[in-house]
Amino acid sequence: MRDPYSILGVPRTASEADIKSAYRKLAKELHPDRNTDNPKAAEKFSEATRAYDLLSDKHKRAQFDRGEIDADGNPANPFAGMGGRGYNAGGSARPGDFGGFGADDLDLSDLFEGLFGGGGGRGRQEAPGARRGFGQRPPPPPPRKGADITYRLAVPFVDAAAGREQRITLADGKTISLKLPAGVEDGTLMRLKGKGQPGPGGNGDGIVEIQIGPHTFFRRDGDHIRMDLPITLDEAVRGAKVKCPTADGPVMLTIKPGTSSGTVMRLAGKGWSRKNGKLVDGKPERGDLLVSLEIQLPQDLAPLQERLADWADPTQVREKFGL
Repeated sequence: MRDPYSILGVPRTASEADIKSAYRKLAKELHPDRNTDNPKAAEKFSEATRAYDLLSDKHKRAQFDRGEIDADGNPANPFAGMGGRGYNAGGSARPGDFGGFGADDLDLSDLFEGLFGGGGGRGRQEAPGARRGFGQRPPPPPPRKGADITYRLAVPFVDAAAGREQRITLADGKTISLKLPAGVEDGTLMRLKGKGQPGPGGNGDGIVEIQIGPHTFFRRDGDHIRMDLPITLDEAVRGAKVKCPTADGPVMLTIKPGTSSGTVMRLAGKGWSRKNGKLVDGKPERGDLLVSLEIQLPQDLAPLQERLADWADPTQVREKFGL
């Protein structure tokens, strides 16, 4: 595999967030469903996924940066750990100290036979395919896993807000429950280990892209949800108890007498699930629902005009503007 930093298009100093963002962007661009006329899209998508797997693992990334493993996660130097102690300052070997092996551990005649040929040796027959010298063949790369399978899961707005489990049918026909992560966003990628195509090294993974649908009157604002709730003039003047929708179902909202249009009421814990890891009653903590009250006048104003014929509000509502 090519250099994983180059594949994701990020510098070696990139942060975890930069790497995640770059991978998410590539995943959307290379998604096989969006590239049906490009047979290489799936291959590039898998390459980007393997690069992300390596760089998102702090331990593997550090090993790669130090040159200890290659881009496929294999040892980069099969001779690592053998040099250094086997030679003195003049470059000659010291008896009994060859790269960490003692005299009792190594037959020197075999060593020099391997280095300079078997003419003066013991006439030992070299096994077919054996390598000459003290180096050993690097271990073969592990067998590759099967290809990943990508899915798109449409999640209703209220389900995403409340973190409700979703059902998804996989390529093998099985249907499983999927627990949404706290603070889920549109475009979030979820990995299902072993739910991809079979391969010599095991199954690949399933990559699920979450697509959150819009809502007719709810809108997300960070960890909060906002909405506009119409109330009648008499409810605003006299006060009332009215039903208000939430992501968890309707609740009763108390309107105080004399409530003005534009008043914002806060319903705690009725917003979006937070990423902070805190739990409330065993579930992720949530933001609030912010309800903006809007006074809606009746369509037929005649009765209201009759009642207000001899009345005018003396309040200087625009005084703060100097008007």
